[in-house]
Amino acid sequence: MRHLIDSTDLTLEETGKIIDLALDIINNREAYSHVCEGKKLATLFYEPSTRTRLSFTAAMMELGGNVLGFSDAGTSSVSKGETVADTVRVVSAFADIIAMRHYKEGAPKVASLFSRVPVINAGDGGHAHPTQTLTDLLSIRRELGHLDNLTIGLCGDLKYGRTVHSLIKAMKRYPGNKFVLISPAELRLPDYIKNILPSNYTEVETLEEAMPQLDVLYMTRVQQERFEDKAEYERLKDSFILDVEKMALAPEKMIVLHPLPRVNEISTDVDADPRAAYFRQVENGKFVRMALIYTLLHHDRLTEEKERPLHPTTCRCSNTKCITATEPVERLTYVTDAGGERCAYCDHLLEK
Repeated sequence: MRHLIDSTDLTLEETGKIIDLALDIINNREAYSHVCEGKKLATLFYEPSTRTRLSFTAAMMELGGNVLGFSDAGTSSVSKGETVADTVRVVSAFADIIAMRHYKEGAPKVASLFSRVPVINAGDGGHAHPTQTLTDLLSIRRELGHLDNLTIGLCGDLKYGRTVHSLIKAMKRYPGNKFVLISPAELRLPDYIKNILPSNYTEVETLEEAMPQLDVLYMTRVQQERFEDKAEYERLKDSFILDVEKMALAPEKMIVLHPLPRVNEISTDVDADPRAAYFRQVENGKFVRMALIYTLLHHDRLTEEKERPLHPTTCRCSNTKCITATEPVERLTYVTDAGGERCAYCDHLLEK
């Protein structure tokens, strides 16, 4: 059994196979319309979602399967205090595969430790969003034809943006890719992600500086729900807005991606530009999730997972948004290549 908790849980070869499968599904939809008959997907969404939840639902239905679950944790036993571990123990008795979105970082990892069926992380707080990353990779592949030797601009909320964190982890594995980080100082990329970047990245504080050199511009909104200080959100929310004037600075073949929802960080005037690929990106999400569900349910299509060694610890995670801060789960750590200890659930440094 395999889970998808982080974008790097899949090898580069496995990622390529899922993208290739998604492309085959796009061209041969009827051939895949019954491959999951009799199978059930449980969607456990503790946070609001439109695209991700509906694309998972549509994906399973188009594969011939069924869907159960909840879109509001308040209508489930979670409202009575049930833990993630217990919820997953119950749901995995009813479903063949689970897609979970949770506001606590590391919750899907906890789920994977207790589930009897594959678990897919559909977004955990500001930590990771691997299926959005697969969507992004498929979109870049369809729009530009390749995933290497690209200059990728990441703009907006890089501190709390889980889609940005997951995309960096995935794209840095392809040769020749360069990253341009575009954000205000308060929303810069956290160190634990910056430390895994190749040395050829740059940081700038305006879109105008970055636009002429980009192959991909990945826009994100400044997320109000990630801020503990609402005054800080109000001060920063309009920091970076993409408009027609800024698009005029970009190369002819550059594409604009956005995980959505959009608030005001992309002017609606940009929608008519053929380089605006974000609504095409939405549909790609359904196809890549079809490919992922089919692959995880037929796990013989994957190699045996080489799990990162985890160790019990008495140290406390420094991240107040980590699942370990609110639920009685075993504290686990892993050692990085550089020798530091990080939380196995949310990747933050542990307090000694």
